[in-house]
Amino acid sequence: MNLELQRMIYMTVALVIGYLLDLMFGDPRWLYHPVRLIGHLISGMERIIRSCLPKSKTGERTGGVILVIVVVSVSTALPALVLHIAYQKFWQIGLIIESFWCYQILATKSLKVESDRVYTALKTEGLEAGRKAVSMIVGRDTQNLTEEGVTKAAVETVAENTSDGIIAPLCYMLVGGAVLGFAYKAVNTMDSMVGYKNDTYLYFGRCAAKLDDLANLIPARITGLVMIVASYFLNLDAKRAWKTFWRDRYHHLSPNSAMTESVTAGALNIQLGGDHFYFGKLVHKETIGDDIRPVCPEDIVTTNNLLYMTAVLSLLLFSLIYLVNSLILK
Repeated sequence: MNLELQRMIYMTVALVIGYLLDLMFGDPRWLYHPVRLIGHLISGMERIIRSCLPKSKTGERTGGVILVIVVVSVSTALPALVLHIAYQKFWQIGLIIESFWCYQILATKSLKVESDRVYTALKTEGLEAGRKAVSMIVGRDTQNLTEEGVTKAAVETVAENTSDGIIAPLCYMLVGGAVLGFAYKAVNTMDSMVGYKNDTYLYFGRCAAKLDDLANLIPARITGLVMIVASYFLNLDAKRAWKTFWRDRYHHLSPNSAMTESVTAGALNIQLGGDHFYFGKLVHKETIGDDIRPVCPEDIVTTNNLLYMTAVLSLLLFSLIYLVNSLILK
């Protein structure tokens, strides 16, 4: 067996184990997550870079580029070094470490758990509890959201993160194992921390935001297409999901977010998107989907079912790709 094929086998086994662990356990609050370390690195580097460069448009853009280079390099090099040493000494230890990291990089169950909290809060504790629960998973202002607004926020977050939190990491880990998975999480975490179009990060966060758009370009489109198939298996409106995807897939400030949100809106026969407040400022957004029926809290549950079916189908698809590729290499 050649080394390239052997490495592919290790990566795939680690990915499958990690995926199953994620479905079973999610992200326990007591377990320190490596993304928090990436977050600390981003915050620390931001302070250092801002203190060294001028507060001008050019200075902030340059600082943003430096931030991206440092964070991605460190987040990739350290796991690569650890896995290289582990596999060199005992391949079993390397496989255990990589499986655990693959598990931590994925976010299937945690996304469902957090959005379920929004559903439970709305159904059992009322609107104010729902606003508080949804504020934990969205970036928009939530204090004045209606029940429909809270539900839409949760549905949109699950739809978008089906790509960002699950399918995109799966894509990258299929190619480069946990190492490339961490590279992707570094980019994605930077975008979530500094990729805002406000006075503070308009220039400093531009490089991170653009790189995140690029990193999600292919995964978001794969996710949208797989979600259409998943909606068919769940007896949702797959025909309208395809129609809405094709029509509204660019109805978003991000070039990728509407790929999955449009499918979700079509499959559920609801309308998503529209204007929202961020940090007290109104941001105008196009609507996604058709206002066929009112949005209700149960749509959160349906979207989570769509999330799980999409994740399962994607893993099967990627495993098939691996099988074909391994046969070619063999």
